[in-house]
Parts: sequence; structure tokens; C-alpha cells
Amino acid sequence: MHSHSPKVEHTYPVPDRERVLPDNIFDTPTSIVQDFSFNSKVASVFDDMVDRSVPYYREIQRMTGQLAADFAIPDTRIYDLGCATGTTMALMDHSVAAAVTLVGVDNSADMLEKCREKLEVAKIEKRFELVEADLNLDFEIKNASVVLLVLTLQFVRPLHRERLIKRIFDGLVPGGCVILVEKVLGESSHLNRQFIEHYYELKRAMGYSDLEISQKREALENVLVPYRLTENLELLAKIGFTQEDTFFKWYNFCGIVAVK
Repeated sequence: MHSHSPKVEHTYPVPDRERVLPDNIFDTPTSIVQDFSFNSKVASVFDDMVDRSVPYYREIQRMTGQLAADFAIPDTRIYDLGCATGTTMALMDHSVAAAVTLVGVDNSADMLEKCREKLEVAKIEKRFELVEADLNLDFEIKNASVVLLVLTLQFVRPLHRERLIKRIFDGLVPGGCVILVEKVLGESSHLNRQFIEHYYELKRAMGYSDLEISQKREALENVLVPYRLTENLELLAKIGFTQEDTFFKWYNFCGIVAVK
């Protein structure tokens, strides 16, 4: 582990509500719900969607920033795989003191456009690169001290997940880490149903209607395929990560850090 000075305050940049459109994508009844896609419509409301849909999202981001700062090494890269609109990349500029290059990877050109705009508006000081690539396919990871998979691996086809984790492992420098935040299945079907119901209670409290909840669930059914927490830990160990631990858990959401 690496310590740095000066110490940087670890904060989460709160979205500018004047710039963030409200997520109302699933508020109109439809006879056929299309599979969820990270298209321009989703990109335009994504910041509101994730802020209201992921429990303790801002705390998860803050913790991710702290852990990234712990492992970041000067003159290496921090990869954000599935960088979306760049919220986590902008956070890295604040939370990581080390002189690193930020690399955002996403398969959605619409998301990358929003990401570039956000990083330019934020006037981030660190060098950054944006790469359009499909995580199911081959792409380059090199000289990385930190790789972020924040609510991303769940969208990679299960067939390709082991290969992706191996690519991350190979691209990390010794002592580097992967930070994985995932929606997960409960270890038992009974508890899993209870966890999901409590998650829906949270979404209702955040202003989503039962129609929105059910239509989004249907849209995600074949797109977001969660593993159990133990399955994710076993996959990381199988690839060769020597230390791994859960740094966040809330019903069916978790955060894992694993060290090479």
C-alpha cells in the first residue's frame, strides 16, 4: 500500500441539479418493454438515475475515492471500466493525490460524450483519456495501479467475465487493486427476495412508482445478470488476487477491493 502527501480531502462531487435531467424513462406504460440500453436517452438522465437507484451511492463513491487514493502510484493509470458520464473519474481528480492518468472506457458513445463534457466543465487537473470499447471483447489495460468496475461487471456477459478479470489482473502493476461495486444475489432465495423488496422500498422512497420499478426490472432482466457475492470473490481469487475484502454491503449491493 502506498501513502501520499499532501493529504487530499475525499469528497463526492454532488451532481449539479440544474444540469441533471430527471429520470422518467419508465414512467409511461408500454406493451413491450425494450431491453435496457445505455443510449442517448439514458445518458441524458443517468446521473439522476444512479443517484436515486443505487443505495448509498454517494458514500460508495466516497469510499471508492479513498481506496483508489490508497493504491494509486505516480506515473501509472487508473482505469474506470464502464465510466458512464464520468462521475467517478471526476472524483478521482479530487481524491487521488498521485500524478496518474485517468482512463475511462465505455461502449456507449453517448455516455462518453457526456463524460468528456463533465470532465471539461469540472476542469480536472489530471490527464485523461476516453476509450470507446466493448468490455466483452479485447481491449488494452496496461500500467494500471487501480482498475474500477463500479456497477459494470454485472452488465458484462457471464461468459466473458473471467477473461475480463484476467485482463485486469495482467494489466495491474504489483500491489495494484481492482475496486468492484456490484448488484448481487443473496446467498439464499428466501433472503434474496426480502433484500429485493427492501430495495424496491428504497426506490419508492426516492420517488419511483411501481410502474417505473416493474418496467425497469423487465428491461434489465436479460441485460443485468448478477452473481452472488461469494461467486465474485471466488472469481477474483481464481484469477490470482492475493487479498480481497468487502468494504460495503447493503442488501443486494456490495463493494469489493482485491489486491494483486
